[in-house]
Amino acid sequence: MNNAINPYDLGSFQNLVEECQRVSVDKLVRYARIRAKRAIVEAQIEALGVEIGLTTTKTRFNGERLWFVCPGCHGRVGCLYRGLSGLLGCRRCLGLKYRKQRYKEMV
Repeated sequence: MNNAINPYDLGSFQNLVEECQRVSVDKLVRYARIRAKRAIVEAQIEALGVEIGLTTTKTRFNGERLWFVCPGCHGRVGCLYRGLSGLLGCRRCLGLKYRKQRYKEMV
C-alpha cells in the first residue's frame, strides 16, 4: 500500500493529523500539576481553619499562578498576615510596613 501524498489526490480527510483529536502528555502533566498544587494549598488553608479564597492568573508561557483573595479588600495578594489583633489580611488592610519604611519616615 502506497501512503505517499499525491498533489492531485483530493481523497478522504480521514488520515490527516488536523482531523484527529490530540492528547499530549505534556498538557496532561501540566494540568495535573495545577490541580495538585491547588488541592494542596486548599488543604493547607482548610487546616488553618480560615476561609480564604483563591484565584489564578495566566503566566507568559501558558502557566497558572495561584493568589490569595484578601478577606479585607478582596484584592489579589501573594501573602496574607495575621495581625496582633488576630485579623487576617494583606499589608494594606492591616496597615503593615517594613522596618526600613519606618526608619525612612523618621528622617
